[in-house]
Amino acid sequence: MSKPFTFDRVVRMIIALAIAAVAVWLTGVLYNVLLPFCLACLLSYILEPFVEFNQRLLKIKKRGPAVFVTLLDCTILIGAFIYFMVPPISNEIHGMEKMISDFSSHNTSIPFIPEEWTDYLRKKFDFTQLLNQLTHSNSFINKGESIISVSFEFLLHSLEWLLTFIYIIFILLDYDKMGEGFRLLVPQKYKATVFQIADDVKVSMNKYFRSQLLIASCAAVFYCIGFSIVGIPLAIVMGILVGILYMIPYFQYITLIPIIIICFIDSLDGHVEFWAELGACGLVYVVCQCICDYILTPKIMGKSLGLNPAIILLSLSIWGTLLGIIGMIIALPLTTLMLAYYKKVIIDHKPLSAPTFVN
Repeated sequence: MSKPFTFDRVVRMIIALAIAAVAVWLTGVLYNVLLPFCLACLLSYILEPFVEFNQRLLKIKKRGPAVFVTLLDCTILIGAFIYFMVPPISNEIHGMEKMISDFSSHNTSIPFIPEEWTDYLRKKFDFTQLLNQLTHSNSFINKGESIISVSFEFLLHSLEWLLTFIYIIFILLDYDKMGEGFRLLVPQKYKATVFQIADDVKVSMNKYFRSQLLIASCAAVFYCIGFSIVGIPLAIVMGILVGILYMIPYFQYITLIPIIIICFIDSLDGHVEFWAELGACGLVYVVCQCICDYILTPKIMGKSLGLNPAIILLSLSIWGTLLGIIGMIIALPLTTLMLAYYKKVIIDHKPLSAPTFVN
C-alpha cells in the first residue's frame, strides 16, 4: 500500500525538490569550475584499467609507479601521434590554402558550378580574409580584442588543463579510497539502496562506455583507412574526428559537412571531380557504418541498449543541457538504467533490485 500524504511527508518532498533545484542551479553557476574535475573523473575512469594492468605487470602493490607509467605511456603515444601526423596534416592544410587562394584570385573555375554562381561567390565572400582567419593565429586582433585580455584568457585555459591533469593524478592515486570515501558519506538507512544503485550505474557505465570507446577506436581506424584510400586532404584528421564523435550516437554524421567542404576545395584545381570524390566518401561512410553497426556493436556491446531513436535524441538533449558534452557521452547508459528502474519499481511494483541487461 502507498503511504498517505501527511503534512510531514509533503514538507519532506518539498525540501527534496528544493535541494534538487538548488543543486541544478549550482551546477550551472559552477560549470566552469566543475568541468575540469568532471573531465578528470572521466579520463581517470578511462585510464583506470591501464593503471591496474601496469600494476599487475610491474608486480607492485602501490599505485604510484603504475600511475606514473600509465601517464608516461599516454604522453609517449600523444607525442608520437603529433610527431608523425602533424607534418603531413600541415602540408595538406597549406595545399588547401593554395587552392582557396587560386580560386579567390580568379585563377581557377569550378566545372560543376555555373560561372555566374562562381562570380557571385567571389563577390559576396572574401575568401582571402577567410583564409587569413583560418590560417593565422593572430586573427583575433581583427575582432577588437586586446592582447592582454586574450593572454589572460589563454592563461586561464592553460590553468584549467593543468588543474585537470593534477586532478587526474590525485584521482588515479586514490581511486579505490575515493570510492570508499563516498560510500561512508551515505547515511546508514539509505546505504543498501544507494550502494545498489551505484553498483548498477557502474555496471551500466562499464558495459556501455568502455565498449563504445572500443567501437569508436575501431571506427576511427576504418574511417582513416577509407578516407586515405579515397585520397581526400586531411584524411587522418577527419577519420579521428569521426571516431571521437562516435562516442555520441548519430554525431558522427556531423562530419559530412566538413567532408563536403574538403571535397569542394580539393576539386578546385580540377585534378578530381567533386561528385565522384564526394560519392567515394559517402561509400566510406556506408561501409564503415555497416561494419560498426551490424558487426562490431552486436559483438562488443550486445543488445543491452535497445532504445528508440527518438528516446536517444531526447536523452542526449536533456543530459547535454544538464552536463554539457560529458552528459551527452553518459546519456544512454544512465537513461537505460533509469528506464529499467522505472519499469521495475513503478510499473511492475517490484522491490528495488539490479536491473537485468540482455547481452
